[in-house]
Amino acid sequence: MASLVAYEDSDTEDESTTQEGTIHQNSESDFGAENSLGQHGAIEFGPTDPHESSLSPQGGGQDGQESRSLWEFCYSPWIQPDGTQDGVAVVRSLPQTAQGSSCVGPPKRPLKETPMTGIRPYVPKRQRLSQQVAASSEGGFQGDGSVISGTGSRLLTEVSEIISPFLRRKSTGTELPRRVRLRVQAHQGPVNTVQWCPVPHFSHLLLSASMDLTAKVWDGAGSGRCLFTSSAHSGAVRDASWMPCGRRFLTGSFDNSAIVTDVETGQVVVKVGNQFKVTCLTVQPSDPNIFLCGGFSPEVKAWDIRTCKVVRSYQAGIQQTLDILFLPGGKEFVTSSDSVSRDSADRTLIAWDFQTTAKVSNQIFHERYTCPSMALHPQGDEFVAQTNGNYMALFSARRPYRMNKRKRYEGHRVEGYAVGCEFSADGTVLLSGSSSGSLHFYDQQSSRQLRLLHAHQQACVCASMHPVLPAVMASCDWGGELCIWH
Repeated sequence: MASLVAYEDSDTEDESTTQEGTIHQNSESDFGAENSLGQHGAIEFGPTDPHESSLSPQGGGQDGQESRSLWEFCYSPWIQPDGTQDGVAVVRSLPQTAQGSSCVGPPKRPLKETPMTGIRPYVPKRQRLSQQVAASSEGGFQGDGSVISGTGSRLLTEVSEIISPFLRRKSTGTELPRRVRLRVQAHQGPVNTVQWCPVPHFSHLLLSASMDLTAKVWDGAGSGRCLFTSSAHSGAVRDASWMPCGRRFLTGSFDNSAIVTDVETGQVVVKVGNQFKVTCLTVQPSDPNIFLCGGFSPEVKAWDIRTCKVVRSYQAGIQQTLDILFLPGGKEFVTSSDSVSRDSADRTLIAWDFQTTAKVSNQIFHERYTCPSMALHPQGDEFVAQTNGNYMALFSARRPYRMNKRKRYEGHRVEGYAVGCEFSADGTVLLSGSSSGSLHFYDQQSSRQLRLLHAHQQACVCASMHPVLPAVMASCDWGGELCIWH
């Protein structure tokens, strides 16, 4: 029975005769009809009566049964019930089976685009981040202050518009803040520390650590929103510090661990475990891969974040290390302890040699007060120690670390709180919190009080002046409140 060749992508019968194709005679075909293979792999039969063709499911005999089963297998909803499609019975050749026979089926038809539920299309990372930043700028952040992941990395890698004009400007002196610009209930527990990022380009970022088991990164110089919340600790976060690169920060907790977290990815980079509760830590200035860790132990450990191993250990006859301060060059450091007794002068402040782990001096502070915090002058020639005697003592940063008895910064109150202290970027102003909730600014040369700000209702335990922006400062209190001043 003769048949005409028509291709599935041809519009007319005349166009189908002009296309190239190879005609194959199927010797094993049960259809009993001449077939041809087009360039698209479709075997098509000319217009005839489908009831007379062996393709009809009504065919008799064994061949008819085989063709009927094949017809039912290849049946398509596009083909009419009588086996024709617009007067043409069309089947499509399929790949050969293991026996070498060809299986035919319906032609490919363009499918209508139907939306698939439950499947999200792929969105490039750059476009995803830009959408997140746009959403967060419109107020699309969570109720607890944290925003969706990725926003912090974009704000970190780009210089803030507020910071950029001041990067190349020369400092003309320290300006003191006057009023509160932003007041936020940042944590659900006492805030132990706040610290601006030390890298000028990223200095709009503010780090805070709290007793509510979290550490947070804020857009302190801009909107004041929380950009990232770290919940990697299972205990109170007692101390936190930026790494020198400005892209990671270090936290120490009462769960006996110290953790290095990447701000851009939000992932924990390093986690080391101690046998004591961590109360203070600091990064080695000359080698940022080393940090010191102290706490409820007579031992201070030096950890290497590359190997997660203790590289040095410093032993002292004390019960707790309150603070650690590296001296200029990073070859020596000072630790403060909680020892208060008649003969505790050799344990209150101890100077150590970093390389040999030997005590350099233990006759630094001879008064019967503990020193909960210390701060190094930007020029590196002296440091101050906050004391529970409600004053700050000034010491030389060179051996033999003599105390300056002519200068004493007093007027604030400590009363057992771990009240912090800090120098301004040029070293002319000394800042301290107070157990009364106020902020005190002292002149470094004359030790007189320059300004008093009534900041918080509860004890103000830490305050930090911005390294780039003039008259910008952050403070926190024992009630979980965070304030940005200008």
